[in-house]
Formats: sequence, structure tokens, C-alpha cells
Amino acid sequence: MDLGFTLMGEQRAPRDLVRDAVLAEQAGFDFLVASDHFHPWLEEQGHSPGTWPVLGAVAQATSRIPFMTYVTCPILRYHPAVIAQQAATVALLSEGRFSLGVGAGENLNEHVVGRGWPPADIRHQMLRESLEAIRALWEGGWTNYRGTHVQVESAKLFDLPETPVRIGVAASGRQSCTLAADLGDFLIGTEPKPSLQEDYRRAGGTGELVGQFPVVFGTDAAAANTLLRDQFRWGALGWKVQAELPGPAAFDAASQFVRDEDMASAGVWGHDVEPYLARLQDFADVGYTRVALVQVGPDQEAFCTWAAETLLPAVTARFG
Repeated sequence: MDLGFTLMGEQRAPRDLVRDAVLAEQAGFDFLVASDHFHPWLEEQGHSPGTWPVLGAVAQATSRIPFMTYVTCPILRYHPAVIAQQAATVALLSEGRFSLGVGAGENLNEHVVGRGWPPADIRHQMLRESLEAIRALWEGGWTNYRGTHVQVESAKLFDLPETPVRIGVAASGRQSCTLAADLGDFLIGTEPKPSLQEDYRRAGGTGELVGQFPVVFGTDAAAANTLLRDQFRWGALGWKVQAELPGPAAFDAASQFVRDEDMASAGVWGHDVEPYLARLQDFADVGYTRVALVQVGPDQEAFCTWAAETLLPAVTARFG
């Protein structure tokens, strides 16, 4: 089990995210993942800087730790040709430590360019074409791509890493698992559901599974639980709802009746290591080998210190 650390842009300013990356590397985390949003989920989270400049800074501020987007949507707010170039550049800056995580996105972030919000099946068609275009550009020649939704006109990337960037595809059901198997190198999921691995393997997918869940480290368990609810209650809504709501106010309204005790299904809190290990075991039981934690709230330094002293050794002892 590789344990990762999340650079949660929705709750941290740009320079803080770079410092967090350094802290996570020093603590001994195995990898980093970075959210890629235009808006935060909730107004009180208070941030949402541009991910790609932050990743360039992370590439220079760290030296060992691999990192990836979790996840970028290359179908509306970004054109896939732009993402192909950005990912290639960050891979060069990081000397091959970067992977590109992609997904079909959320209305929260993608509606800002004024092109509407297509239904899920159309978004998956758009994502498939986007990945085909990205992979074509990474082959290094002049590229024309003519899809139903995606057009690339006489484009060439002049700076490419020797080894193509690995692509992870976020999946929530059979259609996206098939897409991950066809055009991705690994699968990204946020829930330890056996059906995801089964659908992915059945479709021919051979890559690893990368998961994520939120935590709040703190010696006051009740206060940590409340912080998780205040900042992450949107996570209790489920993916189908999360993908459709248009802005932070809608997420606030939809999650206003989520209680502290409802967060037990979403994350872990407190300073007792056993609940963290139990949640990781849930992911391991269905085939996940890499899981990133989202430390909710501002106290990333205390969490990284505790992780280095307690959590990471316990994960090694339990999972190897």
C-alpha cells in the first residue's frame, strides 16, 4: 500500500500548497495528488488557485515524490491540446515524476466557459475523444484530430518527455471503467466498491487502482469530526449529485442537513491510528494499492508530523 497526500486547492492558497508538498515529501509520503478546480466546493473553503502553475512550483520545490492531478477535466474548461502541453511540460520539469489524472468533470468547474453542461454519456464521449487527441499529440508529430466533440488542427508539441506521461482515468461505473481500460494506464476511484475493479478488469484494464478519502487529524476527536463535517459535508452527497450542482451555494444548500455522525461513511478523524488503518483496509480489500489522504483544514504541518511518526510506520507494518 502506497500512502499519498492530497494538495487540496479548494482549502489552501498557492504558496501553502507548495509548502504542503514539501512537508509531505519530508514526512515520507509515497505520492501526491492535486485537485484541479475553478471553484471550491463550499464558500467557507475559501480557495481555488490555478493547479498548473502550482504543479510547476511543486516540481521545483520537491525532488523525490511523484505527483498527479486528481483530477483534470480536459473536455470543456480546458481543451485537450492545452492539457497535453501542460502535462508534458510538468513531466519535464519534474523529471518524469508527474502523471495525469483525468475525469469527466463537474458542473461546478466546467460551466464557467459558457458551453453548458452535457449529460454523463456525452461527457464520456468527449473524454474518450480528448484522451485520443492527447495521446496522438504525445506521439510527437503534427496532429490533426477530427472527432464529434474534439477538434485539433495542425498541432505539434515540441517539448515532450522521453517516456510518455502515464494517464489515470477516474471511474464511477461500467462506462468509465471501460474508458479507463481502453485509454488509461490506471484507474482512479474515491470509493472502495468491488464493482469498479471488477468492471475495470473485465474491460481489460491491467493498471493499479488509486483511491482517496478525507481525514482530520486532531487530539480532540469531536472537534475534528465537526471540522470534517463543516469542510467536507459535500462529500456525503454522492458522485451523481456532485457532478451536477452548479456552484458552492448549491453544495451548501444540498448538504445543510448533513450531521457530524453522517461523516463516518466519508472519512476518518482523530489521532487514533486504527480507524485510518481500517479505512485503508477497506480499499486494500477491493484491490487498491495506492490511496491518498485529504487532510481537511489548515493544520497540514501537525498532520505530516504525526504521519511521519505514527501513521506511515503503522501502514508499513500492516500492509508492507
